Amino acid sequence: MTYRVLKLILSLLVYVFLRPRVTGLHHVPRRGPVILASNHLSFIDSIIIPLVTPRHVTFIAKAEYWTGRGLKGRVYRWFFTTMGHIPVDREDPRAGQRSLQDALLVLQRGDAFGIYPEGTRSRDGRLHKGHTGVAWLALAGPAPIVPVALRGTDRVQPVGRRLPRPYRGIQVDFGTPIAPQRQLPAGMRPAQARRELTDEVMASIHAMSGQELGV
Repeated sequence: MTYRVLKLILSLLVYVFLRPRVTGLHHVPRRGPVILASNHLSFIDSIIIPLVTPRHVTFIAKAEYWTGRGLKGRVYRWFFTTMGHIPVDREDPRAGQRSLQDALLVLQRGDAFGIYPEGTRSRDGRLHKGHTGVAWLALAGPAPIVPVALRGTDRVQPVGRRLPRPYRGIQVDFGTPIAPQRQLPAGMRPAQARRELTDEVMASIHAMSGQELGV
């Protein structure tokens, strides 16, 4: 109930001040496990995607949002807990695999999981090579991957800016789902299959976002 109320309030604020344009929402299945794989331009990406999607979307978020002190720390902790996001300790060398295991549990419950294959926000606005964790999840789930392209969120809250600002130019595009192949072609190694699936996802995001590709 708290999540629904929070989503309603935030949705009203977002549509009043930002008015995001959304296309391809019919590509997101209404039930069952699904991975939403998006480019990453701004902190608010993890807010915009769940607000425009008719599913409860779980993201991984840095553990610092749960450990901060003072009023700001309490607000962050309440917000990310209410949104159902999963904390990950980026200082832990095994955190990456642990976060994938947590994400797999989300998919096994039949829920939606959001992921940024680039691994972090783009500092230069370019679309960088994706990490293969998204493909590992899709094959282990198994779950379809819906590519997502965000545009304009970096104008609302650029990297380093503490507070968002009004900007009515956000575009959110959901692409055609990519179904992972559970049976690998003869002679293909699992690592190669994950790389090819990840590259297919990133190519779809690139086609929708129009971003320049990073080195």
